[in-house]
Amino acid sequence: MDKRQLFSKLPSVDEILGNSKIVNIISEYPRDLVIEGIREAIDINRKSIVNLKENINAFDVSIDNIVNDVINRVRIKYELSLKKVINATGVVIHTNLGRSLLSQSIKNEVLNTAFRYSNLEYDIDKGKRGSRYSHLTETIKRITNAEDVLVVNNNAAAVLLVLSTLAKDKEAIVSRGELVEVGGSFRIPSIMELSGAKLVEVGATNKTHLNDYEEAINEETAILMKVHTSNYKILGFTESVEIKELKKLGEKYNLPVIEDLGSGTFIDLSKYGLSYEPTVLDSLKNGADIVTFSGDKMLGGPQAGIIVGKKEYIDKMKKNQLTRALRVDKLTICALEATFRMYLDEEKAINEIPTLKMLTYKISELDQKAKSLYDKIIDKNIDANVFIEDGLSQVGGGSMPLETIQTKVIAIAPKNMSVSSLEEKLRLSDSHIIARIYDNKYILDVRTIFEEEFEIIANELKKALN
Repeated sequence: MDKRQLFSKLPSVDEILGNSKIVNIISEYPRDLVIEGIREAIDINRKSIVNLKENINAFDVSIDNIVNDVINRVRIKYELSLKKVINATGVVIHTNLGRSLLSQSIKNEVLNTAFRYSNLEYDIDKGKRGSRYSHLTETIKRITNAEDVLVVNNNAAAVLLVLSTLAKDKEAIVSRGELVEVGGSFRIPSIMELSGAKLVEVGATNKTHLNDYEEAINEETAILMKVHTSNYKILGFTESVEIKELKKLGEKYNLPVIEDLGSGTFIDLSKYGLSYEPTVLDSLKNGADIVTFSGDKMLGGPQAGIIVGKKEYIDKMKKNQLTRALRVDKLTICALEATFRMYLDEEKAINEIPTLKMLTYKISELDQKAKSLYDKIIDKNIDANVFIEDGLSQVGGGSMPLETIQTKVIAIAPKNMSVSSLEEKLRLSDSHIIARIYDNKYILDVRTIFEEEFEIIANELKKALN
């Protein structure tokens, strides 16, 4: 047999379209997508024939193989790019894996908002147009004791809006050691520049004193700003100015004091064995006029930028044209309101908000989880050595940068496969298990794995290794 005979065996597009399996998938997937998959599959076979140099007779031009290839291609083309994954890394607020997870307890409320009409901008009591922000105001005010609230689509947007409203074409004084870069190479100085505010850096990288701020104040000064360095720490010979001190200075010169907390913690997690992080309540009590923070980090809600503080300043922000461009949608509002509602009861928040629950696990609870996952994996009789070991989890999400938390992990040492090959197989599996490699072992940190995922992981390990 020569190549010409192989080419003659290649089926036409119409021939494949008439195959019963293809007829069935056309009822499930768009016809144009199926035709595209057919042409690709035929073209791949044609190129393979062209490149054949030996074993020509062994090359199988089978319509069944081509049909199966087409079905696989169509399914891959049609599935969503955004997929559910299993986070076995132990990084709780994993920026690359979607940051904080919403509580299962609010699922029905979010679904009702998504699939039914709602009073998004309608005042039911008055029977006329309302504000979308009213749904969040009362709950957040009750928790924070702030005078007013405004929510935008992320914390960078919150900082942008605050600066654009209060310091456009004026000067904003910030410590040089607080000019942080957040995710995706977005930097506080760049956001300030975009807002129209003029950045005035004071102090040194490691030390800033109150008189550094005072010496920089002039008739062009609009605000005093403090940025909490939640994604890094400067250690050693350091000094910074606290909000209480800045507040006194602000009152002396009639300047508002702004604090960008970034992560936004509401519960003092030092009670649960973690390091102390300043809370939103602390910042407001200490005198900040405006505080900004994220919804999808330590708060444990959806992506949002939350602004709380003095009503006189937030009223000005509501009139800024940027507010409409940065506004949040109905699903964010619903999820955020439901998440904040849980903070009315600290115990409920700790138990039901996944981020907080994962961060506050007792080591005995993690040990029990590890034993349960270990037993399921051992039951599959996989071709690997499996151990329960001590490990370290991370908070993640640019929060508590030096914090590591004692955890329990399942360590897997494959017998007939490299660890990197196992990692790739599990990452590319239908369940997309994302874990890490350490000391030439595949590491599954049970802190971020749900118990209903244990059986899935065990089955995927069996498929990958056996």
